[in-house]
Amino acid sequence: MHSHSPARRQSGKPVRVLLADDHELVRDGIRARLQKVADLEVVGEATNGREAVSLAEELRPDVLLMDVSMPVMNGLEAARQVRKSLPETAVLVLSVYDNPEYVRGVVQAGARGYILKDISATEMITAITSVATGGYYFSAAVGPTLVGAATSAPVEDPYGLTERERQVLSAIARGQPNKEVAKELGISVRTVESHRLNLREKVGNKNAAQLYKVAQDLGLLD
Repeated sequence: MHSHSPARRQSGKPVRVLLADDHELVRDGIRARLQKVADLEVVGEATNGREAVSLAEELRPDVLLMDVSMPVMNGLEAARQVRKSLPETAVLVLSVYDNPEYVRGVVQAGARGYILKDISATEMITAITSVATGGYYFSAAVGPTLVGAATSAPVEDPYGLTERERQVLSAIARGQPNKEVAKELGISVRTVESHRLNLREKVGNKNAAQLYKVAQDLGLLD
């Protein structure tokens, strides 16, 4: 891990995470990953949806990292209840399925992200950090299904991009180099680079073709 920690929020307090998964092995694996990061703290573990909701209400974590298919109460219903009673807690769904229906369902239920169980430790930490700081995070495999979900409705932005980030994304998608983007937007090259970094954090580490697709899905290439 880097010496500076990506997980620390502005407040300087560690990001408090509640884990919910009915498989002990999965919880153990995730906990082991997160314990290596100085500024992430696993504050509790739940084995089903109902337990996840009551523990979240008791512990008020920054992030509830939760499997979507759990006994007693599934992740969807749990996400809905947590959104209602704890708007400050960001729900990040963890799943083995990249099924578009699942993804749309959890977003409608109020989750701020959806990641697949086979992602790397680094990506998992980025996802937790993104949702803890008010952003959104979706695994590359599920992003497009989500953005393209409602073609008739105005384009929803599941990534929570700022207006400036949208401009930079649009320019990157068109293949403009940083220098050109800086000139066009009247900002410094360094500022363009920092927007690019933020973009990658929010959108997930995508290659040029995937970024083009995201920009297209967000209606930025008209």
